[in-house]
Amino acid sequence: MNAAMNAPMNNVGVTADKDTGVAVVTLDRPGKLNAIDLAMAGELQEVWRGLRFDDSVRAVVLTGAGERAFCTGLDRDAAVPQPNSPYMQDDPLLRIGPKANDLWKPVVAAVEGMACGGAFYLLGECEFVVAGADAAFFDPHTTYGMVSAYESMLMAQRMPYGEVARMMLMGTAERIGARRAYEVGLVSELTEAGGALAAAVACAGVIAGCPAEGVQGTVRALWAAKEAALAQGFAQAPHLISLGNLPADRQAELFAGRRAGGYRVR
Repeated sequence: MNAAMNAPMNNVGVTADKDTGVAVVTLDRPGKLNAIDLAMAGELQEVWRGLRFDDSVRAVVLTGAGERAFCTGLDRDAAVPQPNSPYMQDDPLLRIGPKANDLWKPVVAAVEGMACGGAFYLLGECEFVVAGADAAFFDPHTTYGMVSAYESMLMAQRMPYGEVARMMLMGTAERIGARRAYEVGLVSELTEAGGALAAAVACAGVIAGCPAEGVQGTVRALWAAKEAALAQGFAQAPHLISLGNLPADRQAELFAGRRAGGYRVR
């Protein structure tokens, strides 16, 4: 891919091929399994809003650097001060997705390795997901005494109820493998390990070859079909989180006591 556009950022990489009209956005913290800190959250907002004004980009691929993870959600070291009220909560991940930043160009996710927790904020706002054979999806919230609210609501738009309920309620005890994710519809195309990015770029190239107005209108129409339900659910999320989350020190205690290898892949 020609590096025709490069964003001067530390945590998010952007390259664009002016010939194909496809941009690749890369979460670039592989040493942290592409966990999202506050700096990366801010950079993602800048990227999505910047792509709104670049007419040479007609489709986008979102991926993660390295082989181990697409994204593992919010960085545990990120300090997010919260108001002392169940009615006012600051969630830095609510503004990291393309739709949340009013970008109506199609976004295809390319997933290798782990995608868990806050990664679903991003996957939930992509048009479809391409995954390598080693991809795995799970949500650790319940294991650590936290409510999976926004993540569950977003994935409930992509998977059968029983499947998303099982994934969210099982916590770290179980991971959905790439094959199972494909079978239940979370993943639209399954590739060999390491092949997700190339396949996603190929799909994006086909989409970018269509007239942009029709494509963007279709993206907006697809999102309109589910945004009302999401808005209703999101309105309840802060209260559910406030009522159900354990205190931060207890969450940290559970996280510190986690056991490596204590899960199965389904």
